[in-house]
Amino acid sequence: MMKVKNWLRHWFQTLFLVELLKGLKLTGKYFFARKITVQYPDERAPKSPRYRGIHALRRYANGEERCIACKLCEAVCPALAITIESHQRPDGSRRTTRYEIDLFKCIFCGFCEESCPVDSIVETTFSDYAITKRGDNILDKPLLLAIGDRYEAQIAAEKAEDAPYR
Repeated sequence: MMKVKNWLRHWFQTLFLVELLKGLKLTGKYFFARKITVQYPDERAPKSPRYRGIHALRRYANGEERCIACKLCEAVCPALAITIESHQRPDGSRRTTRYEIDLFKCIFCGFCEESCPVDSIVETTFSDYAITKRGDNILDKPLLLAIGDRYEAQIAAEKAEDAPYR
């Protein structure tokens, strides 16, 4: 008796296309609902305050670069994306001669930023960059410093906002 009831229910559901009507009901519900598509160039999707985008090298207020060539960021990078070469200045301090980040290797984990003792390397919240030709994937020292100079005020504000949580 139970098998017959189940068979009849299945037969009626198949005959009256119940599954199809349920699917059409769901489609109709979302068809007339407000759309949530973001029109990218004009509108921006919200980002987390700790979003990690393209890298930048910072300078001190007097214009001197912050990087002391300790190579901690190079050592801690799990993807081996950072390459640093340095030299010693006459006053005994070290500075970088070569600082490169390969964006094809980088996994944007933020370890380089966390390991830097002088807040030299930072990951900005900027994600609007494109690689259009061979070699653009490698960010060298002059480019990293230029990014840092261009966005220093915003980087400093984001660092100050995040400081209580570090």
